[in-house]
Amino acid sequence: MTDTPTNQEIQSKNVNVPGATPVEQKKNNRNDRKRNRRGDSKNLERDSDWQERVVQIRRVSKTVKGGKKMSFRAIVVVGNEKGQVGVGVGKAGDVIGAVRKGVSDGKKNLVRVPLTPNNSIPTLSKGRDGAANVLIRPAAPGTGVIAGGSIRTVLELAGIKNVLAKRLGSKTPLNNARAAMVALSQLRTHKSASRERGISLEQLYS
Repeated sequence: MTDTPTNQEIQSKNVNVPGATPVEQKKNNRNDRKRNRRGDSKNLERDSDWQERVVQIRRVSKTVKGGKKMSFRAIVVVGNEKGQVGVGVGKAGDVIGAVRKGVSDGKKNLVRVPLTPNNSIPTLSKGRDGAANVLIRPAAPGTGVIAGGSIRTVLELAGIKNVLAKRLGSKTPLNNARAAMVALSQLRTHKSASRERGISLEQLYS
């Protein structure tokens, strides 16, 4: 007696398309893998917890040979509220393109902020950019974010929930946001400061 192939064996031989050649089956498998990879990347982008906030949108002009060329400039703050924040600037002929460029620029210039268990900063810090000076001071739990302008946006997207900040000097949103970034980049925890200085924590507090 000859063994007749069962339906399961026939289906296992023709995995993708019944009656297809082995070359066509390989192509189909590759296409499925590409689709799965694209789907996974899209899901990762959707699941990412990055937030974007537009601080300012202005219409700017550039004088060229034929006259003035109008475009838009967007200041965008990007952060994940877990200690990473960045400020970006984008220019384009339309608002959507300017915001998109600002988001990509902000993600290229991220700063990692050390957070305390109370969602505050470890020490006092000062930042300067241009004519803008920013003073950031830690606060007790329940204080909230006491800040204004673009500094508040930077602190909130960094994940800081108890902080005192004061804007000194210029009121320009871009300079204030960059000054806040300089102040946050200078923050150090007590452990890292003692490690850099080569002393113990007891000596640091004494």
